[in-house]
Order: sequence, then C-alpha cells, then structure tokens
Amino acid sequence: MKFRYLAVALAAASITSCAKRPDAIVPADIPMAAYTGQSCASLGTELAKEKAALHAVSKQQNDAASGDAFGVFLIGVPMSSTFGGDKEGQVAVAKGKVQAIENAMKSKGCGNK
Repeated sequence: MKFRYLAVALAAASITSCAKRPDAIVPADIPMAAYTGQSCASLGTELAKEKAALHAVSKQQNDAASGDAFGVFLIGVPMSSTFGGDKEGQVAVAKGKVQAIENAMKSKGCGNK
C-alpha cells in the first residue's frame, strides 16, 4: 500500500518537472527602455540577432521537451530536465528581448516610412 502511494507521488513529480514546449513559455519582462536609445537600423540588426538566438534556444528547448517525454515514457524520469537540458529561462529572456525590441521599433516608427 505504501509502495503504491510512493509510485504515484514519483510519477506525479516526474511529469510535473518535464520541460515545457517553447510556445508555452511566457516572455520575461524586459524593459523597452533598454532599446529606445538605438537607431532603427541598429534595432533591426539587434532584432535579427535576438530572433536567431530565440530560434536556436527554442530548438534546444523543444528537443529537451521531446527527450523528457521519451524518458518519462521509457523509464519514468524526465531525462533532459534532470541533466540540465531545460532552457526555459533562456527562452523566456530571448522572447522578452524580441518583444522589447519590436515594441521599441514600433514606438520609434521604424519601418513605417
């Protein structure tokens, strides 16, 4: 009886600690003011750089989520999250930077000429 409760608790813990898919991660709150002093050209370059970084870290996060699902299915342990593959924080920051740069570009009227 105690073993059953332990097994249920371990299963619940392993499922809840799985890596999230990138689209389920909320952007970090990055202030737009960090980018408003830049020119439109500079913001465009920065946006391209941050979008590339977001794409790369989102791929890593997606791989971690897939690895976790596979690990939980096979052995009951989210392998990627357990061994440092979860990049949720990095995805959130990258999303926040992209959002802040886009908002700064809108506020400056970049691209509306």
